[in-house]
Amino acid sequence: MRDYQSCLLDPSQSVMLIIDEEPMMLFGVENSSRTAIMNNVVGLAKTADVFQVPCILSTIKATTFSGLLFPKLQAVYPHVTPIDRTSINAWEDVNIKQAVQAAGRSKLIIAGLWTEACVLFPALCARVDGYDVYVVTDASGGATKEAHDMAILRMVQAGVKPVTWQQVLLEFQRDWNNQNTYQAVANIIKDHSGAYGQCMDYVESMIHKP
Repeated sequence: MRDYQSCLLDPSQSVMLIIDEEPMMLFGVENSSRTAIMNNVVGLAKTADVFQVPCILSTIKATTFSGLLFPKLQAVYPHVTPIDRTSINAWEDVNIKQAVQAAGRSKLIIAGLWTEACVLFPALCARVDGYDVYVVTDASGGATKEAHDMAILRMVQAGVKPVTWQQVLLEFQRDWNNQNTYQAVANIIKDHSGAYGQCMDYVESMIHKP
């Protein structure tokens, strides 16, 4: 049987970086529903937590311009203080780069606001530094649809892999027989996956009756 670990996301080889999910940054997002992006990034953060993937949170000028990290996201990691910075490129902040390096993982998963700057810049730089970089497109947002789309296109051209948050969740789970994470994954799906989550509720209410 083939070993597919090299082509699929493996929690033990992954580290996550969530950048600038703050009010001022979200106000300027126009490529997608702001509510959907916030739902997706919280689902993504919960995914990292369930699978014990180190998650680095970062803000930009939180107390003087952009505002604090959104409470629903911070609530997933109540004891983690986001790394605040002034550089648009998080990879040029020594604390961010050292935090990613300290995780000792080869696959870097990035989501954030805005796609065309705060996501694009560190994604490209991390690729140069040898990381296998994945950008969660539906947990990121740009100032316009074109800005978001062109940033994704540029990253793909540089070897960055686009994914969605639920893809990350299911790729980490891999097998519904993995009981250690099954219930937690089911709860994330019910809370954040829309129609798929409603199906989960239906199955539990109609098939797995008390």
